Amino acid sequence: MSAVSASAGTAVAAPGEFAPLQVGPLSIWPPVVLAPMAGVTNVPFRRLCRDLGAGLAVTEMITARGFREGNPTTLALARGGPGEHPRAVQIYGSDPADVAAMVAALVDDGVDLVDMNFGCPVPKVTRQGGGSAIPVRPRLLARLVSAAVEAAGSVPVTIKVRKGIDESLSTYLDAGRVAVEEGAAAIGLHGRTAAQLYSGRADREAIARLVEAVPIPVLGNGDIWEWTDGLAMMRETGCAGIIIGRGCLGRPWLFGELAAAFEGHAPPPPPTMGEIVPILLDHARGLVECFGVDTGMRQTRKWCAWYTKGFRGARAVRAELLRVSTPSELESLLAGLDPAEPFPRSALRAQRAKRGRTQRVRLPEGYLDDRDDDRPPRSARLEASERALSGG
Repeated sequence: MSAVSASAGTAVAAPGEFAPLQVGPLSIWPPVVLAPMAGVTNVPFRRLCRDLGAGLAVTEMITARGFREGNPTTLALARGGPGEHPRAVQIYGSDPADVAAMVAALVDDGVDLVDMNFGCPVPKVTRQGGGSAIPVRPRLLARLVSAAVEAAGSVPVTIKVRKGIDESLSTYLDAGRVAVEEGAAAIGLHGRTAAQLYSGRADREAIARLVEAVPIPVLGNGDIWEWTDGLAMMRETGCAGIIIGRGCLGRPWLFGELAAAFEGHAPPPPPTMGEIVPILLDHARGLVECFGVDTGMRQTRKWCAWYTKGFRGARAVRAELLRVSTPSELESLLAGLDPAEPFPRSALRAQRAKRGRTQRVRLPEGYLDDRDDDRPPRSARLEASERALSGG
């Protein structure tokens, strides 16, 4: 397939059509970012996605409070892997002092990019005024972004947001204005509200409106299941880069397909079972090396379900795969699968991990009465929630 002969929806990139994603001093090519995902974007998976073609891979979200208090799990999540460059860490915090202290420590430790999460829709967080509730109060958002930017110095700071609380309370354009005014280097927008969680369709029109509204790079996020989705999002919205989340779960080769398409080459067809097995085994070995046999294999079980989703031949051993406890046991089970079985087309856009439900977003009582309030939420419950978000 060539860029000239293919239809617009399936065309690979024409020469010079897309530029590298420029975030401060970092030039990222292809302009494709692995999204921070809890329990997913650890060192082994980041390495795998980078090796397959991701331009940037971001850590799981870690909390400023847990980091400042020296929580071992939080500190482990913040570490980079061998040779990881650029090294990007996503942080979460609701107090400017916590954020500033954490960012300063990360910069001292050699981090190359700090991403701030203001899109977390978890009820126990929004109920206390944290996560996606923070952009509801733009002055508080400004204090947090300003604290991070000042502490980061020459290291770029980016922010990630959702469209808003629900369709009646949009916050993303205010967030974009704040990002520009306070010196953020880029902004990522998940085209859903906190109320939508992962249901419905991501709103590309909102991403396009944000692109028009701000002079900094905008990254689009949501519903990128195939390489055609990624290029279509950039063409339709004008965004400078894309963020890949659930679409790569059990399908890290999506990054290779995107890398090929951005270079103007037709991506290869989806892999057969025989081509997936070595990727899964390599991933499992990385998890064991990083976390030890017990924890590493427990984590591997969910990946077995994701990698084999939709394959008819895997049904017979799926129950055993979900109980696998050693790398050799995993290798033995996978050896019994038909290596020639093609990738099931029905699994390309199948839901993984997050289900398509909605929620009523809970905010603190009276939270909407004064949206100019710039005070950080003070709550023992919020502090406990922030610790829990990073394993503390």
